[in-house]
Amino acid sequence: MKLPTGETTASLRKSLREKSLYTVCEEARCPNLGECWADGTATIMLMGDTCTRGCRFCAVKTGNPRGWLDAQEPEKVAASADIPSLRYVVLTSVDRDDLPDFGAGHYAATIRAIKARRPSLLVEALTPDFQGRADCIHTVCDTGLDVFAHNIETVERLHRTVRDVRAKYGQTLEVLAEAKRFRPDIVTKSSIMLGLGETGEEIRQTMADLRAVGVSILTLGQYLQPTQRHLKVSAYIHPESFDAWKEVAEQDYGFSFCASGPLVRSSYKAAEHFLLSQSMVV
Repeated sequence: MKLPTGETTASLRKSLREKSLYTVCEEARCPNLGECWADGTATIMLMGDTCTRGCRFCAVKTGNPRGWLDAQEPEKVAASADIPSLRYVVLTSVDRDDLPDFGAGHYAATIRAIKARRPSLLVEALTPDFQGRADCIHTVCDTGLDVFAHNIETVERLHRTVRDVRAKYGQTLEVLAEAKRFRPDIVTKSSIMLGLGETGEEIRQTMADLRAVGVSILTLGQYLQPTQRHLKVSAYIHPESFDAWKEVAEQDYGFSFCASGPLVRSSYKAAEHFLLSQSMVV
């Protein structure tokens, strides 16, 4: 992987520290940090570090934040818009089932604050499912948002094994569909982890389901076990197989762009995905 070096990366890191902003890229020690930062893409986590759900693949702390929110966070994050080398920001978060709107309003306030400071900065929201509530999805999309992302994570058969019981396969598809219904011009995106025991036929079916609800950008990556308490890896997928799945996604199912590789993660080269999708039929 590309090491996190170079003038753009160093400048971005310095600017983020000066504004007391910390990225998921650093906190999760993402292997793609060098490549994404060099392209001016950074991912910021909203609403704390405690998730109200307990998915068996994820190492994020589980608990009940009891309604806590940093009211100043939208403006703090909006300060990232003043960093010249940043051209694309991904906003993501833990699930916040403890909040009346599941955090949708906080997402919206952050996006609006960013766009108010720099309208040209591209913003992607990688959101939780908001328990499928259409009004929450509308709240996030009605902000000038450029990309609405929500991860399906795995194939339907493995959903109950991999994800929290409140995260449903059909609900994930409906969330993505509702974003597209509310704003037909918005780019929608999702991600699948491989190596959990899925079959080729199931991967194809998941791709078909995502395309049926208008998803145009897909990422495929290798599941890696965070700790021994989490789900075991069923298989390590060969890089050539990831290359083949990229071809299947784009040529057989019509995704505008598919990033596919062992170390690819949800927000990997998000700016490239978006820009490429704009030159193709979405």
